Amino acid sequence: MTDAPRGGPRLIQTQADLAEGVAHLVAVCPVWARVAPDLGPLPLLRRADGFEALADAVVGQLISTSAAAAISARLAAAGLMSPEAILAAPEETLRAVGLSRPKVRYLKGIAAAGLDWDGLRAMPDNQAVAILTALPGIGAWTAEIYLKMALGRPDVFAAGDLALQEAARMMYGLDARPTAAGLRRMAEAWRPWRAVAARGLWAYYLRAKGREGIR
Repeated sequence: MTDAPRGGPRLIQTQADLAEGVAHLVAVCPVWARVAPDLGPLPLLRRADGFEALADAVVGQLISTSAAAAISARLAAAGLMSPEAILAAPEETLRAVGLSRPKVRYLKGIAAAGLDWDGLRAMPDNQAVAILTALPGIGAWTAEIYLKMALGRPDVFAAGDLALQEAARMMYGLDARPTAAGLRRMAEAWRPWRAVAARGLWAYYLRAKGREGIR
């Protein structure tokens, strides 16, 4: 996996890290104290960083987790998960595995950007998000998912995620699903373990809805 950014907190790399984050949530919020025991051990949700992880996040934009998994599997089976392969592949080939035209454009743009993956690991969260969102097709949700899953950052949340919003609505008994801005305000109380809170909310969503909010 990756090392912590210079001067930054420990990364989420083990179940012990998740357990520490859950203990913090339980200590600061009675709702988490009530719900957390029923969720069991949270999923680590870590993957190796680099182009493949970011491409996978792009594939997952605005489609179901099952559809995203199928497209990523077809890309991998075709050997199309490297910058070189994406740049060399005709649009028709990428469309044939299920990518939309915009996502073909995004992946080719990211592949051509020559991103410094090693440098990204050492950056603070806000700087890393700024670098990523300057790439084609990368918004805050995709950048924050990458930081959370591939870099293991403990305090990144992705408040624009609809499954997180719906899980927060159910868990807190809200009348309506919070907006991204509203959920981000709620999540302030969960610092510095908002990435653990996100995993908890996804786990709650899976239990309540019977389907995954992230993969």
